[in-house]
Amino acid sequence: MAANSDFLLTFQEFDSSESHLGGNGDATTISIEDTGAGSHKPQKQRRSAPVTSFEEDNDPLANDDKTELLSGQKRSSPFWTFEYYQTFFDVETHQVRERILGSLLPWPGRNFVHLYIRNNPDLYGPFWICATLVFVIAICGNISDFLVDLGKPQNKYVPEFRKVTIAATAIYSYAWLVPLALWGLLVWRNSKVMNIVSYSFLEIVCVYGYSLAVYIPAVVLWLLPYEAVRWFSIVVALCLSGSILVLTFWPAVRDDQPRVAIAIMTAIMALHILLAFGCKAYFFSTLEDEHTAVDAVVGHGTKSSPTMKMHRTNTMS
Repeated sequence: MAANSDFLLTFQEFDSSESHLGGNGDATTISIEDTGAGSHKPQKQRRSAPVTSFEEDNDPLANDDKTELLSGQKRSSPFWTFEYYQTFFDVETHQVRERILGSLLPWPGRNFVHLYIRNNPDLYGPFWICATLVFVIAICGNISDFLVDLGKPQNKYVPEFRKVTIAATAIYSYAWLVPLALWGLLVWRNSKVMNIVSYSFLEIVCVYGYSLAVYIPAVVLWLLPYEAVRWFSIVVALCLSGSILVLTFWPAVRDDQPRVAIAIMTAIMALHILLAFGCKAYFFSTLEDEHTAVDAVVGHGTKSSPTMKMHRTNTMS
């Protein structure tokens, strides 16, 4: 037993494969010796580090992008560059849809800025909502005039393209100048009275822009030649959009003096109502207005007829 164990523990020399397989002509041998350049080296599985090219290491833009992604912060570009304004339109479609639906369904206690805008205020939604409202007002106003003159051979319909310019001036002035004035007023009041809630200029523009979305379907209803339907749509649109403004800006002014807070909210709602009533009165004529104008012309002609007859009688005499 000890002899067998010593035999197993000692190194043994074996004959070459040629001597063992020499008598077997059908045997196949495989050589794994190193044959020079074409040899296969044994591969060892290792976890290799990521390879970074020399160009990527020397590219400052790539390094800046990596740093921006890792830190989670966006670089601030100068205001005269295209990248500066591009960030204002960096918004997803589902975010715009949620903000429009949120502006159509106000709810007490829910702040529109904190719920939908605070993380990513944008100008994409307000810009296209205002543009859509401008063209809807101009087109529907021209169609309304055409329907009023329909069936009157003496009246030839001529489209008024200047309504597009007037509507654009009114809508964009309201959506930009009023937020600018309100933002300046809130900044001034915050310097005197410390308010808990404060908004940036871009957030105020978002609130005003998205609050106008409800007027798009309301203006389409103004095509109907029924004043009751028109005024009903105006009241509903004013209540919905006005609620967004009140629920958003009241927390920003309630810590101020009561008279100042009430004056600010009254001015906000007064301008909002003035925009709705002004668009309704200027761009959409009613059948009652047309009948009143026709009656005035007919009455003026009837009253002038006796005078003309007396003048003719005196001339003949």
